[in-house]
Amino acid sequence: VLGRAWFLGVPVPALIALAILTIAYLAFNETPFGRYVTGIGANAEAVRRAGVNTRQTTLFVYVISATAAALAGIIIAARLGSGSSNAGQGFELEVIAAVVLGGTSLFGGRGTIIGTVLGALTVAVIGNGLILAHLS
Repeated sequence: VLGRAWFLGVPVPALIALAILTIAYLAFNETPFGRYVTGIGANAEAVRRAGVNTRQTTLFVYVISATAAALAGIIIAARLGSGSSNAGQGFELEVIAAVVLGGTSLFGGRGTIIGTVLGALTVAVIGNGLILAHLS
């Protein structure tokens, strides 16, 4: 039901993504935690010397990442009607391309949630265009 359900004409997975996007945007732009994460990406030593517990912040970022991956896996499994460890295989390059197109630096310290979303939408539009043009 979760993967294929609609609410007010919008797919439930899209609503979940919008909720996560809103929470992430507020967390990274309106809280000290977001500044710490960006700072750690740019220069972890400087942030540590400023008094931030970088190990704890980094651990929390990994926990958030794992939770997001688990939620994505649940949604994909619900959509497919079965679980598979290979369901997301092959998407790594597309994800990296989307993040880089969105303006995130591979070297850390630069990037925005909105930029990443725009990069992902760009990659999706290009992929769909290639399929429609019978080039993929």
